[in-house]
Amino acid sequence: MDTKKELPHFYIGESLGGQQKWYSRITDFAMNVGGCAAVSACDCAIYFAKYFGLRGLYPFDLENISREDYLRFGKIMELYLYPRWTGVDKLEIYLDGFGRFLQERGVDLKLSGWSGENNFDDTRKIICRQIDAGILIPCLNLKHKAAELQKYVWHWFILNGYEVRGENFFVKAVSYGIGRWINFATLWETGYERKGGLILFEI
Repeated sequence: MDTKKELPHFYIGESLGGQQKWYSRITDFAMNVGGCAAVSACDCAIYFAKYFGLRGLYPFDLENISREDYLRFGKIMELYLYPRWTGVDKLEIYLDGFGRFLQERGVDLKLSGWSGENNFDDTRKIICRQIDAGILIPCLNLKHKAAELQKYVWHWFILNGYEVRGENFFVKAVSYGIGRWINFATLWETGYERKGGLILFEI
């Protein structure tokens, strides 16, 4: 049976969530070219503040999320998920950085990593479980052989929906200010030995 589930998110103007390209290549080069981990963490923090009442995660106006406030928030998050030379290219770096951000704010939100080496069927079940519980999922994709996914290479983005269409399973990827439905079998089978993975939250 076909099934579709999408989580609410938030808009900043016409942008679905934040965007790293908002940071200047001149004054904030690191965030502009490598801030995807920090941006995805910002989106998660705002989501949990807005929809789960964890207000301590976002220090600005939740009812009117502006681009200016988001940029300021990103600079706070940058301290925890700094876009280093090789990028935030391991789940452990994200877990440590965002974990410290949460701990310093006294927020009891548990994180764990789900390796890209896990098989498709188990991962599909995990995604459905998280989304059904109302919990969005940061996703790290490293190298990928699919031409249609090159914008998502060496990139962190959010999964906030899934859809079953016959035998196919799609996920909704939020990044670059838009939501895009992607065939998950294609996304998960990168064609490379080194994998990214997912961040799983537990409330």
